[in-house]
Amino acid sequence: MSAAAGSALTTKTGASPLGKRGIITDYAGEELYPGDLVAYAARQGNRVRVTDAVILKVTTSLEGGRLRPMLKVSPTGTESGFTARRSLRAEWISAEHVRLIQPGVAD
Repeated sequence: MSAAAGSALTTKTGASPLGKRGIITDYAGEELYPGDLVAYAARQGNRVRVTDAVILKVTTSLEGGRLRPMLKVSPTGTESGFTARRSLRAEWISAEHVRLIQPGVAD
């Protein structure tokens, strides 16, 4: 894995540190950057809920010989389900089941 492929995206303009591989997108092809508001599926016990979160960091990890897009997100507390989330700690998620809601919320 090259040094550029493992680094995080930091700006919305300029050259991508991912080189010619492109940038990280949601499942609909919308570009994802730090500060964007996204929705993703999160597990709670044996159930799944939909959670809104703000992206803190965008990167990739090499797993099984393939680059996997990863996002460090901070949940906003807005989510489906009737049981409240215990904490709003930041967590790492895969970008393959994430959908962009609104770009640049934390700018």
